Amino acid sequence: MNALQALPKTDVRALVDAEEWQTRVELAACYRLIAMHGWDDLVFTHISAKIPGTEHFLINPYGLMFEEVTASNLVKIDLQGNKVMESPYAVNPAGFTIHSAIHEVRHDANCVMHTHTAAGIAVSAQKEGILPLSQQSIFVLSSLAYHDYEGVALNAEEKPRLQANLGRANNLVLRNHGLLTCGKTIADAFLHVHVAALLRDSGACPGAERRADPDSAEHSGWCSGEHEEGH
Repeated sequence: MNALQALPKTDVRALVDAEEWQTRVELAACYRLIAMHGWDDLVFTHISAKIPGTEHFLINPYGLMFEEVTASNLVKIDLQGNKVMESPYAVNPAGFTIHSAIHEVRHDANCVMHTHTAAGIAVSAQKEGILPLSQQSIFVLSSLAYHDYEGVALNAEEKPRLQANLGRANNLVLRNHGLLTCGKTIADAFLHVHVAALLRDSGACPGAERRADPDSAEHSGWCSGEHEEGH
């Protein structure tokens, strides 16, 4: 018996409005897509989505695999980490720190995705970070920021530094940790994650000569937020 089978099921649809339910359905589907592509990390990492018209957001139940996340078992919390709706599940404290920090200041970021893919961690550990080596990389570079590693994100004092480093960017390299993207919609944020996942590690083959185009990012506004209205 897994964690999902061991806990009682609640039909949340009858308890929320249509907008929140739609957000729950889309967010749960996004968790399943991340799992399907192999970009999950057991029960770790998170995707959060704001509930329209509120300061509350939805996040995954701690202890469940991504493929176990459903529209009804997503946990609704406020910016202080309090549960807004009864749930038998806890929330990962590190996930709350990172996602609440962004939802506090980026009101345009209705969805925030954080991943620990092998390629993303490899890029985050490289001194040069993401290089303009491919079309995928220039889409990321057009709206990119970096945040230095401060240990597991359990300290609320890290939040102002995380917020300042992200600024208005939609893509954030968490040094020695992983990647984070945000978007106006869940679909936008997933698209950013998809592009980032195609980067592999920007170091390519050790010792191999690489061709970098430092001006290429200037030719792409896609994924930078300039053309998101058309997604």
